[in-house]
Amino acid sequence: MSNMWYIFSVSAIARIDVFSYDLTYAHGDYVMSGNRTIRTLSSTVVRVTTTDGVEGYGEVCPLGSNYLPGFPGGAVPAIAEFARSLLGLDVENLSLINETMDTVLSGHGYAKSAVDIACWDAYGKVVGQPVYTLLGGRRVEDVPLYVAIPLASSEDMVDHVLARRAEGVHRFQLKVGAAPREDVARVSTIVNATEANDVIVADANCGWALQDAVVAARLLDPFDRVYLEQPCRTLEECLVVRERCDLPMILDEIIVDPLALLRAYDARAMEGINLKISRVGGLTKARKMRDLCEALGLRMTIEDTWGGDLTTAAVSHLAASTGAEALFAASYMNDWVMEHVAGYAPRSQSGRGVVTGAHAPGLGIEVDPALLGEPQLTTGPTKS
Repeated sequence: MSNMWYIFSVSAIARIDVFSYDLTYAHGDYVMSGNRTIRTLSSTVVRVTTTDGVEGYGEVCPLGSNYLPGFPGGAVPAIAEFARSLLGLDVENLSLINETMDTVLSGHGYAKSAVDIACWDAYGKVVGQPVYTLLGGRRVEDVPLYVAIPLASSEDMVDHVLARRAEGVHRFQLKVGAAPREDVARVSTIVNATEANDVIVADANCGWALQDAVVAARLLDPFDRVYLEQPCRTLEECLVVRERCDLPMILDEIIVDPLALLRAYDARAMEGINLKISRVGGLTKARKMRDLCEALGLRMTIEDTWGGDLTTAAVSHLAASTGAEALFAASYMNDWVMEHVAGYAPRSQSGRGVVTGAHAPGLGIEVDPALLGEPQLTTGPTKS
């Protein structure tokens, strides 16, 4: 089907630019199970420009090449596969934009996510509304934040927790997935160093073998403030662990689409999920999963794999349009990195996430194009 009839819309996509810049972790080495270590990552930024000159921005930053399918260097060539097919489509027609991307290129949802977010930003600017309004309306004033604590010695992890706690954070995701008794010792030390209103999530990032996960879960069972997150790689393994302990379970990496969510829910596998925007393919698909979780009574941590100001802005709008009862936490990842392309906005305050530009259209932030450099990919007419 030809897309030519869309070109008469003033909000039609006329040009797509793709940039890359580096994000540096603010606390040295970010270590997860399996000795996966991150210090600097390449982030991809998409700018969508409409026929009437409105610009929308989106970002995606995969957490290295061995966390989820996809890798930082794969975003630009993936976008190149479908970018031309989007020219002439109306940025307000997010369903058609996503259908077109999926028709041209199978998979690679992380790359599509940046384009989808950019279109939401442009859409909001075209109609003069914040993205959270377009996602269903603002339902909370600010959002509770969590901070991930890299896998390290008990002493270093406690120091990191207490430093963030002094900033007002009360939800801590501890990276585990090493030797189970050593992991339990880390968790125990942190539980003893924190207080009753602090929530501790032990997150193995699929890192435990089934036997180790069962050992760790049984040892963690007595801690009443501890949640267990994604102990193993498969739903079946996680279910075995769940049968052997009473810890509340959160699933993350294996919840990739509504069918995976419903399968896990039907198996009574969890009480909550981590909803990562780029893992499910963008805000359009994340909104559907958010609404499904609310209907099912599941709580959510709304976040992404990694990112800076733009990723944080997208997270803030999805979280702000989520009911308070369903919102377990969110992550403002621009607090975790050194570089800022939109003036370090949105910002956190005392462990809560604030939506920048409460009534500003789109994502409500101002990107400085000079900090992005020259585009690595341009689709559409070049600027004069």
